[in-house]
Amino acid sequence: MNNQSTNPDKTVAALIHLSTFSQFFFPFGNFIFPLIFWTAKKNDPFVNEHGKQALNFQISLFLYAFFLVMIGVAGAILIGLNINFEDSFYINDHHQWIGNPLEAGPVTIYIMTMALLVLALFVLNVYGVVSATIKAGEGKFYKYPLAINFLNAGKPKDLFTASGNSEDQTA
Repeated sequence: MNNQSTNPDKTVAALIHLSTFSQFFFPFGNFIFPLIFWTAKKNDPFVNEHGKQALNFQISLFLYAFFLVMIGVAGAILIGLNINFEDSFYINDHHQWIGNPLEAGPVTIYIMTMALLVLALFVLNVYGVVSATIKAGEGKFYKYPLAINFLNAGKPKDLFTASGNSEDQTA
């Protein structure tokens, strides 16, 4: 492979990964924009593999976040039902506690734990996308951490042995 044919492929592969950040501006942009870039050059094995990896990771993160929200809501309801509020607690207009704020401990700990897990998913998303973009720009493959293989993304070694190219040509 010469550099002229791989540079656009590297660019498209890097754009696939970077386009997942569009989720912060458009609903479901992390699925739509990578899918558009991927289908544009799907016949190239390098771009095809990166497109599958990016979409697998975004689908996985969506499912993880969905399950975290479902567990969070169910847990908050169960914890809320089990708290014995003899005297209700709240903050009045003068910012004074009314009731016993120590009864809010289990709910507060649970909410903080769920928030920490959601923050960990966000950090994993940023780290994974930036790492994959860098690897794609270098012409290397990247396997996202914790990604479920929905789109049958193959192993990079299998791609190059099947097409007759060596691994050294991708670096």
